Amino acid sequence: MALLGLLAAPKPLPAQTKKIVFVAGPKDHGAPGRHEYEKDLRTLAYALEHSSNLKGITTEVIVGQVPRDLSKIKDAAVIVMESSSDRLPQETHSLFVTKTDGKTYSPEEMEFLKGFDELVQKGMGLVIFHYATWIDNEAGHNMLLRWFGGVRQARQSTNPVDDWTNAAAPGAENHPILQGVKPWTYREEVFCKFFFPPEVKTIPLIIATPARSTVGPQVSAWAYERPGGGRSVTIGGMDWHNLLQIEDNRKYMLNSIVWAGGMQVPAGGVQSAIPEESR
Repeated sequence: MALLGLLAAPKPLPAQTKKIVFVAGPKDHGAPGRHEYEKDLRTLAYALEHSSNLKGITTEVIVGQVPRDLSKIKDAAVIVMESSSDRLPQETHSLFVTKTDGKTYSPEEMEFLKGFDELVQKGMGLVIFHYATWIDNEAGHNMLLRWFGGVRQARQSTNPVDDWTNAAAPGAENHPILQGVKPWTYREEVFCKFFFPPEVKTIPLIIATPARSTVGPQVSAWAYERPGGGRSVTIGGMDWHNLLQIEDNRKYMLNSIVWAGGMQVPAGGVQSAIPEESR
């Protein structure tokens, strides 16, 4: 008993650090201030790193595509993607190559995507913004549908520029992603009219209502708890870089990243500021 009394008490384990990887496509088109993928994601990374009520995270911003050497991202709690689509060969998607036959990918690319899918199936979180949701390649389209529970659909989905009023979807008011988020209005190009298979249970987060467009109120963001484990969030907006100045818009994006990474969203949502150059 005396010997036991001399043993030092075990030191508490350090809090687990979660790694958030942002993958920004290069600015390959658009007027200054629009489709500023790298600026957008660096701003969100800064906001998370400097949050006053969120601890235990590290961030990394990659410009281009998800590394084909998946060992570089295998420890990520969540991958956040914003980029162009695969619609034009001169544009770059964060994950998928753009020069294809429209049906599938080369054997090398399919092997890479299989490895990426294995990370997703093990529970890695995913968040995707705006134009990156547009994948025409059949194989890539089906992967996005499986990972996110819904997907942009040719001849159905649309992306009007309008003045949009954004509010919590009915029943989602108490979802962790919407903690501390109040309704807001902005001028934005919002991807909407997504395809949701009726048998898949997604969680609508934001209903966006345009001032003039005839599309009417639309689900512009949703969450998905994947059946095999892991979480995904799709956000149809994020065209203009200056939209990150809007606190409620920024907060629901930051909350989304934290939630998708399997972390607890702080009470009242992630508190943040943005760097001077983004104001």
